[in-house]
Amino acid sequence: MYRASREKFPVDEPVSNMLVDSFGRKHTYLRISLTERCNLRCQYCMPAEGAELTASPQLLSQNEIIRLANIFVSSGVNKIRLTGGEPTVRKDIDDICLQLSNLKGLKTLAMTTNGITLAKKLPRLKECGLSLLNISLDTLVPAKFEFMTRRKGHDRVLNSIDAAIELGYSPVKVNCVVMRGFNDDEICDFVELTREKPINVRFIEFMPFDGNVWNSKKLVPYSEMMDILVRSGKELQRIQDHPTETAKNFRIDGHQGTVSFITSMTEHFCSGCNRLRLLADGNFKVCLFGPSEVSLRDPMRHGADDSELEEIIGAAVALLSNFYLVFTITSNYVLLYTFDLTFPNIYSAYQIKRKKAAHAGMFDLAKTPNRPMVHIGG
Repeated sequence: MYRASREKFPVDEPVSNMLVDSFGRKHTYLRISLTERCNLRCQYCMPAEGAELTASPQLLSQNEIIRLANIFVSSGVNKIRLTGGEPTVRKDIDDICLQLSNLKGLKTLAMTTNGITLAKKLPRLKECGLSLLNISLDTLVPAKFEFMTRRKGHDRVLNSIDAAIELGYSPVKVNCVVMRGFNDDEICDFVELTREKPINVRFIEFMPFDGNVWNSKKLVPYSEMMDILVRSGKELQRIQDHPTETAKNFRIDGHQGTVSFITSMTEHFCSGCNRLRLLADGNFKVCLFGPSEVSLRDPMRHGADDSELEEIIGAAVALLSNFYLVFTITSNYVLLYTFDLTFPNIYSAYQIKRKKAAHAGMFDLAKTPNRPMVHIGG
């Protein structure tokens, strides 16, 4: 009923072969986590006991971030999103934005933030080239906000949303993770945010990560969210999506803004995936849900030149999601290996185009080892 044709959006991005997998997916979107630190403790992101953070010397420096980003952009990446932790807690966030926005070939510099300190920093960030903004907000009730985040600050997030609108960000994307028994009764209230303001509310299915105590009973599937809105009398009109779009997007009659659904658990969008992830510790990840990672930091600090880093990136794009990685550094090059969890043999990973067609189903994902979201980046 809500299917949208994608034929009007041919994908013809000039990308290096190292960023194309065997399914023809061109990876033009890089998400960079700037820090593992956060000024909130959201329950679906941070384990109750907290998460062990990487020591500062082991995190990527500003120069290392820019160097790696430049390699990706020169190879065809045209969109970068800054994540965390909370990216605005990084003191050099302005300089990072300025240098990234000046990379030749980069079209979009975006950021996902919890909005706690955003309002006062946003004017300068916009001057430095920040062009798109996602602000996380899971409830419109201050008491619920404190329960979920284990911190105060609900009014500061709302102020940041208004500040972004005043500065001309349109739409301002508001990310809302929907959980049964917590905020599923607020779906219609969130939609009302879009009536008079250029806000795109993005309802996200609750996803499993280490330490967030995921279970299927907390999951509110996309189909159920849609039913709630239809029963409330909302007339939703499907928007035609780009082939690489993660969300199902809708307009609502009489509303200035829009509503979207990110259906990672019940209706994956892996066929159009163009996303790669660079973690704050320098590990490179090709799939949000895959446990496989490879370090770009270590070979870079051992003297690998850009062409050698490109080779490692190309090999990582090629990896199957159920493989873990180790690498051995020699004097002149980095030899990358995979360890297959199914078969007790180790063999060279320099085999091209092996990223999986899709991630596992939600019950398998819940049992798959993965890092806490605060380590991976939002």
